[in-house]
Amino acid sequence: CFGGLHLTRESAVAPGKDAGAKDPALYRVVGQSVPRVDLLAKLTGGAAYVHDLKLEGMLHARVIRPLVRTVDGVGASLVSVDESSLDGLPGIVAIVRSGDFLGVVAETDAQALAAGQALRVTWSAPAPLPDFARRFDDFRRSPTVLETVLSTGDPDAAFARATRTVAATYRHPWQAHASIGPSCAIADVRPDGATVWCASQGVFALREALAPVLGLPEDAVRVVHMEGPGCYGHNGADDVAADAALLSQAVGRPVRLIWSRQGEFAWEGKGPAMVSEVRAGLDETGTIVAWHYDVWTPTHSTRPGGQPGNLLAGQLKAPPVPFAPLGRGGGTRNALTSYTLPDQRVTAHWVIDPALRPSALRSLGGLANTTANESMMDELAALAGADPVAFRLRHLDDPRAIAVIEGAARLAGWRPQHPASRTPISTDVRDAALTGRGIAFARYETAYAYVAVVAEVAVSPETGEVRVTRVCVSHDCGLIVNPDGVRNQVEGNVIQGVGRALFEEVTWDETRVTSLDWDTYRIMGFDDIPEIRIDLIDRPDQPSWGAGEGAICPVVAAVGNAIADATGVRLRTVPFTPDRVRGALMPRWSGEAG
Repeated sequence: CFGGLHLTRESAVAPGKDAGAKDPALYRVVGQSVPRVDLLAKLTGGAAYVHDLKLEGMLHARVIRPLVRTVDGVGASLVSVDESSLDGLPGIVAIVRSGDFLGVVAETDAQALAAGQALRVTWSAPAPLPDFARRFDDFRRSPTVLETVLSTGDPDAAFARATRTVAATYRHPWQAHASIGPSCAIADVRPDGATVWCASQGVFALREALAPVLGLPEDAVRVVHMEGPGCYGHNGADDVAADAALLSQAVGRPVRLIWSRQGEFAWEGKGPAMVSEVRAGLDETGTIVAWHYDVWTPTHSTRPGGQPGNLLAGQLKAPPVPFAPLGRGGGTRNALTSYTLPDQRVTAHWVIDPALRPSALRSLGGLANTTANESMMDELAALAGADPVAFRLRHLDDPRAIAVIEGAARLAGWRPQHPASRTPISTDVRDAALTGRGIAFARYETAYAYVAVVAEVAVSPETGEVRVTRVCVSHDCGLIVNPDGVRNQVEGNVIQGVGRALFEEVTWDETRVTSLDWDTYRIMGFDDIPEIRIDLIDRPDQPSWGAGEGAICPVVAAVGNAIADATGVRLRTVPFTPDRVRGALMPRWSGEAG
């Protein structure tokens, strides 16, 4: 930690004119795994998270609101509050109402929880949410802002020259951050200033957004970062901080607020749905000569960014702060591939009025775009009658991209395969698991870490259940500073990526989110985790790049490609649930497809 350093003018050493970077061969710390200092408290129940902070005189609170988060609030207005419904409950300090913002403050956490559950509240009729069953079709037809991301060569003329073409639509669902612990914050707001402890990833931008919500000058607000549950982007950490701050301001004492499990799933911003339409053409040699990629996506960034209107409490309080319109960011991440495609066009259709509040989720649009691109690469390899590994290598000229694909294939013991050699599926193997493997590749943001993933699956034709049995990853993020840390990040990406491939989807009914707990929003359990093998390519002569998100991008495509290899059917809607697998296989059982 640099906080303990005390530098003076006398102790500072100015670099000489010939100062340069140290020869990597002389590194003694860089490149060595370093034990984590935070694990003991976390594994033994010690004070490790913002949830564990205790302040003198601290009160506890809950907020009450409908179980949904729309772009501009919660889809309803607060009509009435029956304060008498809390009569007889011990420890109640205050019922705090400001416009559509409502919370209860009590002496203990248990008392706050009981009060939040007992308070009788009437809300206006909620604004209806779009029909969940038509979510992708409605999304595709939503009002959009068009952006040409890339246009090179003459794709239309290239399609006219192509001897074979293929077109497909890939659909990615709304997904939650699904933090294991609900968001929590502690705030101490006084007339002359405020201190807020929370797990925000951007304390200065949050401070700038909080100040107008509290009616305080920015320099009177202090935001202190403390560790919280893994957020994988932008979960509820900023919003819970604003909630706590308003409640503390109302009662004039420190307030600890923790969202409920249901509140976390309902009120956090979500990783948004995306729809990708891909069309590609091959020449007579099986080389890609034309490529069209269109993606429908809302923004993936609604962090506070100094905008009080990006905080849920700011939207609900009286008077509400000015509305912060949605921007356009993150949805085109990895829409471009790293393949040599001289004639291509990539277009973004920015959805301006999504059903739910979008937010940054690990890799933003990188996962969905890579899933579409790498699924299409496998479909093209099949059309060309080519091995998926060889087909990718044929379209790459970047040695580092080639190295990770070859590395993952080697780690997995990949043997070249020809699509025509796949054994046809027949009804006599319904009770036997079908096995397959798939590969996918991405360079994160087409500018940073290189990652290739080989996934192996076992598919039950009878139930449609997919089990990922092994994942092999080759990862190049340049100079590796802490190998154990990079390996941890890659493993986490794989585990979360498999869960997002097989299980995870936010659902809703006419008025609210319905995936509100671990039964209705399934994530990976210990029994679901596959064997994970990792090849870390260290390049001491190259810059270091981040390892926190890149490895998740190819995982879903690798799983989908493996399912296609195992079953002979292609799934183009994530997650790859048993119902979708069985639905895709049924025509084969009935003889309606070859």
